[in-house]
Amino acid sequence: MVATAATSAFLPIPSPASDSAGKTSGKAVGRVPASIDARGTNAKSKSTSSGRLQVKANAQAPPKVNGTKVGSMESLKTEDMSPPPRTFINQLPDWSMLLAAITTIFLAAEKQWMMLDWKPKRSDMLVDPFGLGQIVQGGFVFRQNFSIRSYEIGADRTASVETLMNHLQETALNHVKNAGLLADGFGSTPEMCKRNLIWVVSKMQVAVDRYPTWGDVVQVDTWVAASGKNGMRRDWLVRDSNTGEILTRATSLWVMMNKETRKLSKMPDEVRGEIGSYFVDSPPLVDDDSRKLPKLDEKTAENIHTGLTPRWSDLDVNQHVNNVKYVGWILESAPLEILETHELAGMTLEYRRECMRDSVLQSLTSIVDEGSGDSSHPGIVECQHLLRLEGGGEIVKGRTKWRPKFVDKIGSFGQLPHENA
Repeated sequence: MVATAATSAFLPIPSPASDSAGKTSGKAVGRVPASIDARGTNAKSKSTSSGRLQVKANAQAPPKVNGTKVGSMESLKTEDMSPPPRTFINQLPDWSMLLAAITTIFLAAEKQWMMLDWKPKRSDMLVDPFGLGQIVQGGFVFRQNFSIRSYEIGADRTASVETLMNHLQETALNHVKNAGLLADGFGSTPEMCKRNLIWVVSKMQVAVDRYPTWGDVVQVDTWVAASGKNGMRRDWLVRDSNTGEILTRATSLWVMMNKETRKLSKMPDEVRGEIGSYFVDSPPLVDDDSRKLPKLDEKTAENIHTGLTPRWSDLDVNQHVNNVKYVGWILESAPLEILETHELAGMTLEYRRECMRDSVLQSLTSIVDEGSGDSSHPGIVECQHLLRLEGGGEIVKGRTKWRPKFVDKIGSFGQLPHENA
């Protein structure tokens, strides 16, 4: 007994009575379970505890990240089932994309701001020379500014007469365009295009008081008026945009020609209704020089330049030579001694017929008056010009007036860059 008790103290042996009591303990009421010892604690068997320990050892606890279980399906289900609390912040949209776009815009604006040139500029530099102009004075006058470029000046360091003529032509076309009358043609209105009519210049008078120089900005005003029953008159006034000084005055007469037959045409009533509201009741800026031009031929001409042919670049959209080109051809036969000592002060051109692409022309010039002129205009020279086809047909007849060059006025322009160097 003693040996058995001692052995049971270290190795407990379950008795059949205890097992049977354990099985019926759940059914017995009021009896103390056999698994409770005298101290009131559970007397768990070593086999039972070791089995539970073995199960717990084989099972791995789910990892935790920041106190949250990862990989636990139960925890995921619990999190999915519980929505976040609805607050004012949660209801706002995601502003990150908008803030990024605003930041990009501000950075681009700052870059452009830093690239601006804030140096002070002269008043004449503030004028936009590339503007298309605007209609002023109640819709009757069209105004446009031009900047004189370096390639537009000649040997006298002033703008050439061809440059001034190009400015006049440009403002005339832009006037028609800004008035909403420009159709599919070179200055033709919609009603003119329906009848294949185009404008052609019949007479041009130009008076130049002073030529602009490189860098000057000129302001050109132009308007139209009626000329008889079937014609139109157009005037130009060119001024220095900075000082308002009048530089050039010009008056021209225009008639209509059929584009297909190349014959002059009357002005239809529909066309008159289009342009009649733009006519100004005012006298011409240049007095009409009605003096008849004397006949000029090989016998009376002092200078003749032959073999003049139009290039492709000399043609306009109506497939005939631009009227500005005629001015250059006329001056081809001007005496060199006049070109060197005088400048063109005025001219009167009468256009007789158009010049086509395959035409070959001759330029004839004769000095009409080489006297000293009157007391108010000493040294004035007048020349007579004729531009004709080699076959004899007259293209343009003209008269030019030349005044002596003033060295002090030319010298005020300053020296050219290469001379400074």
